[in-house]
Amino acid sequence: GKMLCCDYEGVHPDVLILGKALSAGIFPISAVLARDEIMLCIKPGEHGSTFGGSPLSARVAKAAIEVVIEEKLAENAFVMGQLFREALEKIDSPLIDIIRGKGLLNAIVTVPQDGVTAWDICIALRDRGLLAKPTHEHIIRFAPPLIINEAQLQEAIHIITEVFASYHGK
Repeated sequence: GKMLCCDYEGVHPDVLILGKALSAGIFPISAVLARDEIMLCIKPGEHGSTFGGSPLSARVAKAAIEVVIEEKLAENAFVMGQLFREALEKIDSPLIDIIRGKGLLNAIVTVPQDGVTAWDICIALRDRGLLAKPTHEHIIRFAPPLIINEAQLQEAIHIITEVFASYHGK
């Protein structure tokens, strides 16, 4: 599995900024990671943060990372994400332009036509029990939980396929 997006590209950033996912979204924390040669350019007193250095935040983040590793959630995201994108690629719809994503964060870039927008599609998905987020007026973002299993993923794919099929001929 891949823990970070840069791992997919084989990129080693000079500075890496981590946010809310660092604590599984349950406690406020963020982090700036860099090699010593970069971090040591900042002298004491040159930069600070209101909530920096919270031991509770650090402990929550440590526990969240341990769960991701122990339960192999990154590996699951990698495998389920590949299955998800492969299935989405098979949907034959003039409303679909591009399927893209990494891990379990995926999107369908739509081609709005006949008055059907990403918002409309997301409402139809919701009405069938699947939540997705419309962005930029033509993108549908999917972010299932890292613990999703193949049966649950197939159920989501079935709903997505049905919704896109319902717009054929409209």
